[in-house]
Amino acid sequence: QVQLVESGGGLVQAGDSLRLSCAASGRTVSSYTMGWFRQTPGKEREFVAAIAGWGGGTTYYADSVKGRFTISIDNARNTVYLQILNLKPEDTAVYYCAAPGRTGPIGAVSSSKSFTSWGQGTQVTVSS
Repeated sequence: QVQLVESGGGLVQAGDSLRLSCAASGRTVSSYTMGWFRQTPGKEREFVAAIAGWGGGTTYYADSVKGRFTISIDNARNTVYLQILNLKPEDTAVYYCAAPGRTGPIGAVSSSKSFTSWGQGTQVTVSS
């Protein structure tokens, strides 16, 4: 079972940047498709980005974040990052890191059902 610990969230102003981290233990992230999702109260968890560590680092993004969000993996640290530029108030959410139950390709990378392990989340609040 993998353990995922997110960090890097906080209260920022619109236009600022943040880098969220997801430290993994129990598995090597480079063998998996790792994902980032976000959730606001009363809404379902929303796909943000994913990276196929096993597949040369192929990345996937939600249309709403393309151009501002960048997902990456640091194999030496076994950590997945989410760089967010030009933060907007609508980016306010709890951000979760996720790992699937198997290595290699998974089903729909944008579906939360494709992932079985989740971190505790890190809050990002963007003030206007």
